[in-house]
Amino acid sequence: MRVLIIEDDPAIAANLYDFLEARGHAVDAAGDGVTGLHLAVTGRFDAIVLDVGLPGLDGMTLCRRLREDAHNDTPVLVLTARDTLQDKLEGFARGADDYLVKPFALKEVEARLTALHKRRAGRVADRELSVGELVFDPKRVTVRIRGREVRLPPKCVRLLETLMSQPDRVFSRKELETAVWGEEQDTSDTLRSHMHVLRRELQRAGGYDPIKTIHGIGYRIEARGEA
Repeated sequence: MRVLIIEDDPAIAANLYDFLEARGHAVDAAGDGVTGLHLAVTGRFDAIVLDVGLPGLDGMTLCRRLREDAHNDTPVLVLTARDTLQDKLEGFARGADDYLVKPFALKEVEARLTALHKRRAGRVADRELSVGELVFDPKRVTVRIRGREVRLPPKCVRLLETLMSQPDRVFSRKELETAVWGEEQDTSDTLRSHMHVLRRELQRAGGYDPIKTIHGIGYRIEARGEA
Protein backbone atom coordinates (compact mmCIF):
# COMPACT_ATOMS: atom_id res chain seq x y z
CA MET A 1 0.00 0.00 0.00
CA ARG A 2 0.93 3.63 -0.40
CA VAL A 3 0.12 5.35 2.90
CA LEU A 4 0.02 9.02 3.86
CA ILE A 5 0.60 9.83 7.55
CA ILE A 6 -0.72 13.22 8.72
CA GLU A 7 0.50 13.57 12.31
CA ASP A 8 2.13 16.49 14.14
CA ASP A 9 3.73 14.46 16.94
CA PRO A 10 7.24 13.65 15.61
CA ALA A 11 7.64 10.54 17.74
CA ILE A 12 4.30 9.01 16.72
CA ALA A 13 4.84 9.93 13.07
CA ALA A 14 8.33 8.42 13.07
CA ASN A 15 7.14 5.18 14.68
CA LEU A 16 4.34 4.81 12.15
CA TYR A 17 6.59 5.69 9.24
CA ASP A 18 9.39 3.30 10.22
CA PHE A 19 7.03 0.42 11.00
CA LEU A 20 4.96 0.69 7.81
CA GLU A 21 8.03 1.19 5.63
CA ALA A 22 9.71 -1.85 7.20
CA ARG A 23 6.56 -3.84 6.37
CA GLY A 24 7.02 -3.00 2.69
CA HIS A 25 4.61 -0.09 2.32
CA ALA A 26 5.41 3.16 0.52
CA VAL A 27 4.98 5.96 3.06
CA ASP A 28 4.76 9.74 2.92
CA ALA A 29 4.15 12.09 5.84
CA ALA A 30 3.00 15.59 6.75
CA GLY A 31 3.25 17.38 10.09
CA ASP A 32 0.38 19.84 9.66
CA GLY A 33 -3.11 19.90 8.20
CA VAL A 34 -2.48 22.23 5.26
CA THR A 35 0.44 20.19 3.95
CA GLY A 36 -1.43 16.98 4.64
CA LEU A 37 -4.46 18.07 2.64
CA HIS A 38 -2.26 19.14 -0.26
CA LEU A 39 -0.50 15.77 -0.35
CA ALA A 40 -3.78 13.86 0.00
CA VAL A 41 -5.33 15.72 -2.92
CA THR A 42 -2.35 15.75 -5.27
CA GLY A 43 -0.92 12.31 -4.47
CA ARG A 44 -2.29 8.83 -5.09
CA PHE A 45 -2.60 6.97 -1.79
CA ASP A 46 -4.27 3.72 -0.82
CA ALA A 47 -4.97 4.91 2.73
CA ILE A 48 -4.47 7.91 5.02
CA VAL A 49 -3.60 7.91 8.73
CA LEU A 50 -5.01 11.15 10.11
CA ASP A 51 -4.48 12.77 13.51
CA VAL A 52 -7.29 14.99 14.81
CA GLY A 53 -5.28 17.67 16.62
CA LEU A 54 -3.25 19.20 13.81
CA PRO A 55 -1.80 22.70 13.47
CA GLY A 56 -3.00 24.86 10.60
CA LEU A 57 -6.02 22.74 9.77
CA ASP A 58 -7.56 20.27 12.22
CA GLY A 59 -8.11 16.67 11.21
CA MET A 60 -11.91 16.79 11.10
CA THR A 61 -11.94 19.83 8.82
CA LEU A 62 -9.26 18.26 6.65
CA CYS A 63 -11.33 15.10 6.28
CA ARG A 64 -14.48 17.06 5.41
CA ARG A 65 -12.66 19.13 2.79
CA LEU A 66 -11.06 16.00 1.34
CA ARG A 67 -14.51 14.46 0.82
CA GLU A 68 -16.70 17.44 -0.02
CA ASP A 69 -14.33 19.79 -1.84
CA ALA A 70 -11.80 17.43 -3.43
CA HIS A 71 -14.25 14.49 -3.88
CA ASN A 72 -11.45 12.19 -2.77
CA ASP A 73 -12.52 8.76 -1.49
CA THR A 74 -9.15 7.52 -0.17
CA PRO A 75 -9.83 5.54 3.05
CA VAL A 76 -9.06 7.55 6.20
CA LEU A 77 -8.07 6.03 9.55
CA VAL A 78 -8.40 8.64 12.29
CA LEU A 79 -5.98 8.54 15.23
CA THR A 80 -6.97 10.48 18.34
CA ALA A 81 -6.83 10.61 22.11
CA ARG A 82 -10.56 11.43 22.19
CA ASP A 83 -12.50 8.28 22.94
CA THR A 84 -16.10 9.39 23.48
CA LEU A 85 -18.91 8.15 21.28
CA GLN A 86 -19.68 11.71 20.18
CA ASP A 87 -16.10 12.20 19.00
CA LYS A 88 -16.28 9.02 16.96
CA LEU A 89 -19.65 9.93 15.46
CA GLU A 90 -18.28 13.32 14.47
CA GLY A 91 -15.33 11.67 12.76
CA PHE A 92 -17.59 9.36 10.75
CA ALA A 93 -19.87 12.27 9.86
CA ARG A 94 -16.89 14.18 8.44
CA GLY A 95 -15.95 11.26 6.20
CA ALA A 96 -13.61 9.08 8.29
CA ASP A 97 -13.69 5.35 7.54
CA ASP A 98 -12.25 4.02 10.80
CA TYR A 99 -11.26 5.30 14.22
CA LEU A 100 -8.39 4.26 16.49
CA VAL A 101 -7.79 5.69 19.96
CA LYS A 102 -4.28 6.44 21.22
CA PRO A 103 -2.25 4.65 22.47
CA PHE A 104 -2.44 2.01 19.77
CA ALA A 105 -0.51 -1.02 18.55
CA LEU A 106 1.36 -0.54 15.28
CA LYS A 107 0.24 -3.95 14.02
CA GLU A 108 -3.38 -2.94 14.55
CA VAL A 109 -2.85 0.22 12.52
CA GLU A 110 -1.51 -1.85 9.64
CA ALA A 111 -4.35 -4.38 9.95
CA ARG A 112 -6.98 -1.66 9.85
CA LEU A 113 -5.33 0.09 6.90
CA THR A 114 -5.20 -3.22 5.01
CA ALA A 115 -8.87 -3.86 5.72
CA LEU A 116 -9.82 -0.37 4.52
CA HIS A 117 -7.77 -0.81 1.36
CA LYS A 118 -9.41 -4.16 0.56
CA ARG A 119 -12.88 -2.75 1.25
CA ARG A 120 -12.25 0.13 -1.15
CA ALA A 121 -10.92 -2.24 -3.79
CA GLY A 122 -14.13 -4.24 -3.47
CA ARG A 123 -16.26 -1.13 -3.97
CA VAL A 124 -14.65 -0.33 -7.32
CA ALA A 125 -14.32 -3.93 -8.50
CA ASP A 126 -17.37 -3.76 -10.80
CA ARG A 127 -16.58 -0.35 -12.29
CA GLU A 128 -15.27 -0.22 -15.85
CA LEU A 129 -11.69 1.02 -15.93
CA SER A 130 -10.26 3.08 -18.77
CA VAL A 131 -6.84 4.58 -19.41
CA GLY A 132 -6.69 6.40 -22.72
CA GLU A 133 -7.79 3.91 -25.40
CA LEU A 134 -7.41 0.94 -23.06
CA VAL A 135 -10.62 -0.34 -21.41
CA PHE A 136 -11.15 -3.14 -18.88
CA ASP A 137 -14.66 -4.43 -18.15
CA PRO A 138 -14.53 -6.38 -14.84
CA LYS A 139 -18.04 -7.79 -15.22
CA ARG A 140 -17.28 -9.45 -18.54
CA VAL A 141 -13.55 -9.74 -17.81
CA THR A 142 -12.68 -8.28 -21.19
CA VAL A 143 -9.85 -6.00 -22.27
CA ARG A 144 -10.00 -3.74 -25.33
CA ILE A 145 -7.43 -1.35 -26.73
CA ARG A 146 -8.33 0.97 -29.60
CA GLY A 147 -11.54 -1.03 -29.94
CA ARG A 148 -9.78 -4.36 -30.37
CA GLU A 149 -10.24 -7.15 -27.85
CA VAL A 150 -7.09 -8.41 -26.16
CA ARG A 151 -7.02 -12.02 -24.99
CA LEU A 152 -4.91 -12.43 -21.86
CA PRO A 153 -4.14 -15.17 -19.32
CA PRO A 154 -6.00 -14.67 -15.98
CA LYS A 155 -2.91 -13.51 -14.09
CA CYS A 156 -2.16 -10.91 -16.76
CA VAL A 157 -5.73 -9.66 -16.52
CA ARG A 158 -5.36 -9.23 -12.76
CA LEU A 159 -2.03 -7.50 -13.27
CA LEU A 160 -3.56 -5.09 -15.78
CA GLU A 161 -6.57 -4.42 -13.54
CA THR A 162 -4.27 -3.49 -10.66
CA LEU A 163 -2.27 -1.07 -12.79
CA MET A 164 -5.43 0.48 -14.28
CA SER A 165 -7.00 1.00 -10.87
CA GLN A 166 -4.65 3.95 -10.32
CA PRO A 167 -3.29 5.31 -13.63
CA ASP A 168 0.13 6.98 -13.52
CA ARG A 169 0.83 5.59 -10.07
CA VAL A 170 4.02 3.57 -9.76
CA PHE A 171 3.34 0.11 -8.31
CA SER A 172 6.24 -1.70 -6.69
CA ARG A 173 7.06 -5.29 -7.50
CA LYS A 174 5.81 -6.38 -4.08
CA GLU A 175 2.49 -4.57 -4.50
CA LEU A 176 1.84 -6.17 -7.89
CA GLU A 177 2.85 -9.64 -6.76
CA THR A 178 0.65 -9.40 -3.67
CA ALA A 179 -2.30 -8.20 -5.74
CA VAL A 180 -1.95 -11.00 -8.30
CA TRP A 181 -0.56 -13.98 -6.36
CA GLY A 182 -1.52 -13.03 -2.80
CA GLU A 183 2.06 -12.83 -1.61
CA GLU A 184 5.52 -11.67 -2.64
CA GLN A 185 7.25 -14.13 -4.97
CA ASP A 186 10.65 -15.65 -4.28
CA THR A 187 12.16 -14.14 -7.42
CA SER A 188 11.17 -11.42 -9.86
CA ASP A 189 11.03 -13.88 -12.77
CA THR A 190 7.34 -14.69 -12.31
CA LEU A 191 6.21 -11.07 -12.44
CA ARG A 192 8.64 -10.26 -15.24
CA SER A 193 7.38 -13.08 -17.47
CA HIS A 194 3.73 -12.16 -16.97
CA MET A 195 4.50 -8.49 -17.56
CA HIS A 196 6.25 -9.45 -20.81
CA VAL A 197 3.18 -11.34 -22.05
CA LEU A 198 0.84 -8.52 -21.04
CA ARG A 199 2.87 -5.82 -22.77
CA ARG A 200 3.38 -7.92 -25.88
CA GLU A 201 -0.34 -8.55 -26.33
CA LEU A 202 -1.27 -4.91 -25.74
CA GLN A 203 1.35 -3.87 -28.30
CA ARG A 204 0.06 -6.36 -30.85
CA ALA A 205 -3.58 -5.31 -30.48
CA GLY A 206 -3.22 -1.57 -30.03
CA GLY A 207 0.07 -0.69 -31.64
CA TYR A 208 1.57 0.77 -28.47
CA ASP A 209 2.58 -0.24 -24.95
CA PRO A 210 0.89 1.86 -22.21
CA ILE A 211 2.97 0.26 -19.44
CA LYS A 212 6.17 1.96 -18.38
CA THR A 213 9.04 0.43 -16.42
CA ILE A 214 10.34 2.60 -13.59
CA HIS A 215 13.78 1.10 -13.12
CA GLY A 216 14.55 0.00 -9.59
CA ILE A 217 11.00 0.72 -8.42
CA GLY A 218 8.25 -0.95 -10.45
CA TYR A 219 5.71 -0.23 -13.17
CA ARG A 220 2.97 2.24 -14.04
CA ILE A 221 0.33 2.55 -16.74
CA GLU A 222 -0.37 5.81 -18.53
CA ALA A 223 -2.83 7.12 -21.09
CA ARG A 224 -0.20 8.32 -23.52
CA GLY A 225 1.23 5.80 -25.90
CA GLU A 226 3.34 5.90 -29.01
CA ALA A 227 1.60 4.63 -32.11
